Amino acid sequence: MAAIEVERLRKTFRVPEHRESLRGALMDLFLRRYKEIVAVRDISFRIPEGEICGYIGENGAGKSTTIKMLAGILVPTSGRVEVAGYVPWRDRETFVRRIGVVFGQRSQLWWDIGVIESFRLLRKVYRVSETDFRRRLDELTETLQLGDLLHRPVRKLSLGQRMRCELAAALLHNPSILFLDEPTIGLDIVVKTQIREFLKKLNREHGTTILLTTHDLQDIEALCSRVIMLDEGMIIYDGSLEELKERWSRGREIRFRFSEPVEPSGLAALTDGLPVRWTAADEESARLWVPREIQVADVLARLVGALPILDMSFKETGTDEIVRAIYQSGSASVPAAGPAGNASVPGVEAAGGKPVPAAGTAEAAPVSVKAAGDAAASAGPEEAAEGEPGEEKRTEAQVRG
Repeated sequence: MAAIEVERLRKTFRVPEHRESLRGALMDLFLRRYKEIVAVRDISFRIPEGEICGYIGENGAGKSTTIKMLAGILVPTSGRVEVAGYVPWRDRETFVRRIGVVFGQRSQLWWDIGVIESFRLLRKVYRVSETDFRRRLDELTETLQLGDLLHRPVRKLSLGQRMRCELAAALLHNPSILFLDEPTIGLDIVVKTQIREFLKKLNREHGTTILLTTHDLQDIEALCSRVIMLDEGMIIYDGSLEELKERWSRGREIRFRFSEPVEPSGLAALTDGLPVRWTAADEESARLWVPREIQVADVLARLVGALPILDMSFKETGTDEIVRAIYQSGSASVPAAGPAGNASVPGVEAAGGKPVPAAGTAEAAPVSVKAAGDAAASAGPEEAAEGEPGEEKRTEAQVRG
């Protein structure tokens, strides 16, 4: 059974355009101009019960807008949404008892009172019995280590402490679906690890469905079996993270340390005929780029007996590099062959980038293959449309019931 079903979901905001100068401001009073911003463009997806799904994209891609529509805070312009069998904005009072929502940059706790008092207020909002509340609170307090925090005012908590309390607040009524919008933003590595472990335990023991939006791809790698990637309001990829890596990985780098000096000019001769690239740091270390279409075992068969190898290590194309390349290209279709940069095939490069000719050959500049995503992705603007809706927008306090 699907926990979340979305079909051709669309959200358009009507935003006023402000004229410049005093004359323009006066004209705006009587004849205001508007433009339409499409934040989410006819997206469709289905998330089964018990799945942890990552929902990623650049700033302004429409992630938070989608979460707000799924949580019933925003009303879609068009399309169909069902979450836990309910239409979020229509069945709001009943629906919110089935979901938990955490916005990393907003709080559902009351700032000036103790954490436990906020929890008790939320118990009333969600109509949780005292017995269930006490049992659930004890479980969350032990798991999230909240014992010393319950009687402190929220304003005196650190960011990491507050986020643990926010998670507990979202789970007091034992929801079957949890929406997390950048829950680890600004947190240190220790707190991030604690929250990741807690979410995995929550999913494993209670079967909670989790939809996670984040810019921290380590969260995605640690938690998610599936990734939905959004760009300019449209889904450009929906599948497993492993499939994404397999599709976009351009190969791997092998790093060698030698027990005695090795001439860089001799390295290319050993891999003659293979489209690989050597980079020699010095006479006792080198790096070898092997494209994905070449079997690493075939390359190593030529090298292991011929070189005095002391140590070697492997480096795959990182998830960050892959996602950055996809953002820049605007498509998750299979990229052009070659490493995530300018690949030289074949030959040896010195550490400074100058090619070193193979023994017995004339010096020649390496051939370059341009790969998608070799420039750094620029950060997009913040999700401009998210704060602009008029009467359709609901506050987080309203979502609580």
